[in-house]
Amino acid sequence: MGEIYSPGKLMLTSEYFAVDGALVLAVPTRLGQEFFFEEKNDGKSLIFWEAYHQNKLWLKAVIDYKNWQILETNITSSAEFILKTLKNVQSLSEIKFKSTYSYHLKTNLQFPADYGLGSSSTLMNNLAEWSSIDPFHLNSISLGGSGYDIAVAKAKSAVLYQNKPEIHFEKVDFNPKFKNELIFIHLNQKQDSREGITLYKSKIKSQKLVDEFSDLTRNILLCDELDNFSELMIIHEQRISDFIKIPTVKSLFFADCAKFVKSLGAWGGDFVMSAKFEGYEDYFWGKGFSTVFDWNDLIS
Repeated sequence: MGEIYSPGKLMLTSEYFAVDGALVLAVPTRLGQEFFFEEKNDGKSLIFWEAYHQNKLWLKAVIDYKNWQILETNITSSAEFILKTLKNVQSLSEIKFKSTYSYHLKTNLQFPADYGLGSSSTLMNNLAEWSSIDPFHLNSISLGGSGYDIAVAKAKSAVLYQNKPEIHFEKVDFNPKFKNELIFIHLNQKQDSREGITLYKSKIKSQKLVDEFSDLTRNILLCDELDNFSELMIIHEQRISDFIKIPTVKSLFFADCAKFVKSLGAWGGDFVMSAKFEGYEDYFWGKGFSTVFDWNDLIS
């Protein structure tokens, strides 16, 4: 049985504005999604799909890919999404789902599904690598979004990413000397990034504003000192808040926090980033947020 792996991701800069071509800095996480595959020349034209979440089976499906019908499943809605995605794989691939082979496909998501670290993007990249197709194209027709998460999964590295005028990304060595002072706090809820993007797209924006976030990303990448990094995080957060007319996460939950608090991705859920201060663990626990990671615990 073959195996493919893609890491999860965290978006450090240009949330929302990424869809309009702002430069994004994103980093890979230690945990991601595994994909196991086996093909059998048995003349049955079937897909046997098993999806595991932290090694526990949650979805099973048997799909007839000649007629694209779900023959068996324990969760119809999830199986329908898998069928749609695999049908897209067939349309893009020159080699998969073209014969009478049966495919035994298994996924294992290593992180909690509510962490927002890329359960979908890691799946798209794994399927694309397996079928020798463009992961950005597969993601576009299956899910949509800016595509930065696909770039991280594909590069297995921190990246600078931009999707306009065309998709471009490059690996970067984002390893700030103050990284051991940074922390990541989970907000105990999963945010639907598509809802946030819909809100963002409904607002009129200028190219100048998009370019400002690209400039912020470049400056953040070059930071040598935590104080400068923190200042740029505060500026970034406030500019997003001013535009989308949503209060910053710090003003909502951590107004008395001694350090910056920066949203990572769609606002209102998933992870935020901050910096260590005396008693920081007790502080966040006292606010009801008990999942706090050091940089090296979460970022690969």
